[in-house]
Amino acid sequence: MRLPADTVIPDDKITKYLLVRRARGDKSVWLESAGYSLEEPEQLTADLRAQLLSLDAQPAGTDNFGDYFETSGPLRGPSGKSLRARAIWMTEHLSGETRLITLLPDKSQ
Repeated sequence: MRLPADTVIPDDKITKYLLVRRARGDKSVWLESAGYSLEEPEQLTADLRAQLLSLDAQPAGTDNFGDYFETSGPLRGPSGKSLRARAIWMTEHLSGETRLITLLPDKSQ
């Protein structure tokens, strides 16, 4: 199944989580290796929308908040390097809105 084209990719998820160094669960170094940075966060947003949101989504569970989905594939960064990535998305039960929850390295391959 395809997720909606108007899926929300929150700016805060990009600028205050994914591209920021963290003591635990850091993804910034991994993303930096493909050329992503806080100086141009809109590049990561655009690439997530074009490269991962556009893939077929697989159901990944349900909880009290919503239905979760996963897309997995290459994320080609501004440097030209491709990362194997998994994006987790959720369609909220109350609002019906679909949004990015997190981005992870895909270690399955």
